Amino acid sequence: MSDMWGLTARGICEYENRILLLKVRSKSSHDAEKWEIPGGKVKRHEYFDEALKREFIEETGLEINIDSLYNVIQNDYTACKSNEKVKSIQLIMKVSSTTDKVEISEEHDEYGWFTHEEVKELLENDLLSRAASKSFKGDEL
Repeated sequence: MSDMWGLTARGICEYENRILLLKVRSKSSHDAEKWEIPGGKVKRHEYFDEALKREFIEETGLEINIDSLYNVIQNDYTACKSNEKVKSIQLIMKVSSTTDKVEISEEHDEYGWFTHEEVKELLENDLLSRAASKSFKGDEL
């Protein structure tokens, strides 16, 4: 069987020089209790920018503007429901919001707005999800 490929869109949202991260719920089969960048899978026949805006509303309640491409990574995983191996291309976008008022979904246990230094510390202490760890370019953080 050939490999399955998936597309994920994630957004690095900064507000007043702080970056929004969400803590993966403790019951999750992937990256439990690690901090991640909001976003998710792009559905079939969906544009990635629409998917990212949808995921942000679902996960944070925030309406965002997509500002620029920040990074592209490959983050492979095993699908929870089907147990299939998926090669995932993840578009990491810089996004902005007019507010820092967040309402998280049940996918996450908490959220935080972190300074660049705090994000570097999370990275050094292995507290970021695998995708988030690959996403941040150290020299630009």
